[in-house]
Amino acid sequence: MSKLIKPEDRQHLDFDTWEKKALKDPELRAEYNRLQPEFALLRVRIEKGLSQAELAQRIGTKQSVISRLESGRANPSVAFLQKFAKALNTYLEIKFVSR
Repeated sequence: MSKLIKPEDRQHLDFDTWEKKALKDPELRAEYNRLQPEFALLRVRIEKGLSQAELAQRIGTKQSVISRLESGRANPSVAFLQKFAKALNTYLEIKFVSR
């Protein structure tokens, strides 16, 4: 039988703390870099203090659409990403950088 952890005994890491620790692993870092756009979408939503449902309402879509986008299971149009940026009071910048 597993022992349950009381809510007051749980230790939560904020995203920045997790990111610094996790990115020390080379394999995880490579995958993180591959998924950087999804992490960027998640990061800005969290920084703005919005839930997926709140962001979806601002954009005029469903929470499940935001979930798929943040998990990398969607292929959004540039127009949708512009709506996403506007809903977060940011702007969309797409650039190509040499390796």
